[in-house]
Amino acid sequence: MDVRLNDILEMKKPHPCGSNRFVVERIGMDFKIRCEKCSHEIMLPRGKVEKNIKKIFRDGEKV
Repeated sequence: MDVRLNDILEMKKPHPCGSNRFVVERIGMDFKIRCEKCSHEIMLPRGKVEKNIKKIFRDGEKV
């Protein structure tokens, strides 16, 4: 899957704050993503993140 830094990921499941959009902060074996609404940072394994992505937004456009 083609995920880049600063992409906005719309996930299948929402964060407890209610938002389901996250900004990609770091890519590797793990992803570091930050919630757009509450700015909480989360580290998750790559497989779990890629499995739960609904849409990818890059530079204001849907990919």
